[in-house]
Amino acid sequence: MSTPSSPGPAHESSQFALLGQRRFAPFFWTQFLGAANDNIFKFAFTVLVTYQLSLSWLPGKMAGLVIGAVFIAPFLLFSATSGQLADKYDKATLTRLVKNLELLIMVLGAVGLFTTLVPLLLGCIFLLGLHSTLFGPVKYAYLPQHLNEHELTGGNGMIEMGTFVAILLGNLAGGVLIALPADAWLPGTQAVALVCLALAVVGRLVAQAVPATPSTAPGLKVNWNPVSETWRNLKLAHEGVAVFRSLLGISWMWFFGAVFLSQFPAFAKDVLHGNEQVASLLLVVFSLGIATGSLLCETLSRRHVEIGLVPLGAIGMSVFAADLYLASRGLGANSSGTMTVGAFITQLAHWRVLADLFALSLAAGLYSVPMYALIQLRSPPSHRARIIAANNILNALFMIGSSLIVGALLSAGVSIPEVFGLIALANLVVGGYIFLLVPEYLLRFLAWVLSRFVYRLRLIGDEHIPATGAAVIVCNHVSFVDAVLLMAASPRPIRFVMDHRIFKVPVLGWMFKLAKAIPIAPRGEDPAAYEAAFAAADAVLADGELIGIFPEGGITNDGNLQPFKGGVMKILERRPVPVVPVALVNLWGSFFSRAEGGRAMVKPFRRGLFSRVSVVAAPPMAPEQVTPDGLRATVHGLLQAHGEPVLLPAAA
Repeated sequence: MSTPSSPGPAHESSQFALLGQRRFAPFFWTQFLGAANDNIFKFAFTVLVTYQLSLSWLPGKMAGLVIGAVFIAPFLLFSATSGQLADKYDKATLTRLVKNLELLIMVLGAVGLFTTLVPLLLGCIFLLGLHSTLFGPVKYAYLPQHLNEHELTGGNGMIEMGTFVAILLGNLAGGVLIALPADAWLPGTQAVALVCLALAVVGRLVAQAVPATPSTAPGLKVNWNPVSETWRNLKLAHEGVAVFRSLLGISWMWFFGAVFLSQFPAFAKDVLHGNEQVASLLLVVFSLGIATGSLLCETLSRRHVEIGLVPLGAIGMSVFAADLYLASRGLGANSSGTMTVGAFITQLAHWRVLADLFALSLAAGLYSVPMYALIQLRSPPSHRARIIAANNILNALFMIGSSLIVGALLSAGVSIPEVFGLIALANLVVGGYIFLLVPEYLLRFLAWVLSRFVYRLRLIGDEHIPATGAAVIVCNHVSFVDAVLLMAASPRPIRFVMDHRIFKVPVLGWMFKLAKAIPIAPRGEDPAAYEAAFAAADAVLADGELIGIFPEGGITNDGNLQPFKGGVMKILERRPVPVVPVALVNLWGSFFSRAEGGRAMVKPFRRGLFSRVSVVAAPPMAPEQVTPDGLRATVHGLLQAHGEPVLLPAAA
């Protein structure tokens, strides 16, 4: 990953502090203004054709579908090319070129709006889709070049929040502006034209401040065939299982969201018996939910790329979509036929509908932001933009599939609430499939739950655990959940070398098998298994990943730090890599430790709920400086420095 430019303090400042920094703020406002402008123009044009013009070749009831299809077509046609351009050229330069294109589009759009020339306006919709297609890979490939791992989740949350707020404000502004009467001092079409032109100018001025973002593949030869290039990038993404499944997971989120967004007008009219204002209220609640969930990711993840939030989001999406089905299927008809917003919110049953809609969209924000961050963090920098471009194509295909499937269900007589119920069920199936294929999501979720609802986990020095490259994590062994807590502290997976007997422990054994932990047996007991464990550990390090070991050889029976064995030296003899000493502090005496006379898991509330524990990491040690006694002394020093009076028995 490229070195972030002037990263801010990762632990002291929040994601909102990025808005005061040049490496983020100009880019954020550039994308915000662009998204708002797209949606003002699109929504105003849709209302114009639906309510104000009468066209035989574009009837009002088809306007939204046709305009949406024209806008999304460039994503299918040009995403592969745009991804290559974003990898080949400086992203700040591309950002300014894209904003130049937006200015040209809005000049043409102004002509179309002043003359109500619908074919020209449709052409502008296609060009706006092209504008978004070119900018999409730039947007998500830009962030990892300017933000470090601790800032990446917060940065993505801000971008996601900004995008949905811009969509919301754009739709609302477009609807208000186009509704201005023809005899007003500034008629609706002219007001939309002037506002869109003004936003394009402001966006171009802001883009001038976006800092240089060097090419990650300057020697790339552009393949202009979108089909072969898309296939090539999907194959490249498939090499990293977590990245590829994340692409599919994000595309599924767009499928899921498109079901609700496409049905808001009909849902408001036919099920909730509300007018157009009620449909707008649903959009507002949905957008605010996405924005809130996106912003919460940084707090809930402790500023790591925490993919443990993805299962939490998936569960919330299904639970609240299912409750939306239950809440809406029994609503009776309104005598007046169409309620205003004021009348709508006076009924308690409608508050349940709004709460479900807000909660499921909040869950979708929790679901999507960590996936975007994971793709950025683990994609090869030289191909990152192209992988994101391939994801944009998948997103478009999934949204088209969503429209076709929902249309078929409605044509078959399925009600809108029943569609919501079916999507809740489908989300459970898809989520379960993804999490079984990539158990890292589920494992990180379990680690996230354990570190927040069983223990009150504090991370100290976790920036010393490397976000990239091979390393060995060495830690004291206090309980049966040590590995799970280390997972919660690490920005990426750790493959643990563990005593083969722990795999026989109910639940924990299944979890460690799922985590692909490496079983090891004493050399005297099973020489073949002993050697196989070190060979497997070396293969993990050769792939640039993390290995975790507990060099005491077993869980302490008295809370004291036992002598470190020489396994770490055997690993380093095969492959010299940095070693990170880590201490688990204050874990002795908890339910999972052997505090009951050498027994564990005897008294569930031995230390009550939310007992405080810490994971403390020291700076990495060069392999030539590592000795078992030196590592042991370092870990002991970490324990003492953070208030745990652990004895240090004499080395064997």
